[in-house]
Amino acid sequence: MQTNRLTQQIQFIIEIDKLKLILRQTLLTNASRQENSAEHSWHLALMAIVLAEYAPSGVDQLRALKMLLIHDLVEIDAGDTFCYDVQANENKAAKEELAALRLFGLLPVDQADEMRSLWEEFEAQKTPTAKFATALDRIQPLLHNQLTSGGTWRIHNITRDKVMKRITPVETGVPELWFFIQQLIEDCVAAGYLQETVAK
Repeated sequence: MQTNRLTQQIQFIIEIDKLKLILRQTLLTNASRQENSAEHSWHLALMAIVLAEYAPSGVDQLRALKMLLIHDLVEIDAGDTFCYDVQANENKAAKEELAALRLFGLLPVDQADEMRSLWEEFEAQKTPTAKFATALDRIQPLLHNQLTSGGTWRIHNITRDKVMKRITPVETGVPELWFFIQQLIEDCVAAGYLQETVAK
């Protein structure tokens, strides 16, 4: 017999399938199309496993995995906000707060509280675990842009200074990878994938 708890859990599982419909600005590495937010979350979770040895002291790996798998669920209601779109980011927090309330509210209270806590911790970026997860979230699109010869950067005329500002969480979230990331940026500039300034 199906319990109310199971009904809620199944309802949530069905609802989160909608994350596959949310398109991000980031292109797949073969540049064939935009990735969706579910693919992005899966990719980040695997990055957390593969790059675990670079995680700083104090990072809870299982908690980081959970964070990465749920951090973008709010986009089901709020949509994906392009990180370089200043105007769209002005009301992003309010939209995502409402989305979190509805989506996590579909679950039984104990699971809703856990997921809400994970999401809030990720958003606050204060714990070593959240900083590590955030760093991976910044590295992944960087790799995609490198592999697509500037992909999203070229489409939106994104410059080096904006990318550097965006990736600063890597310095504290995964310090061991900071030099690698800086070098990757320099390589992208040298290859012409990323402009120093907007062309006139």
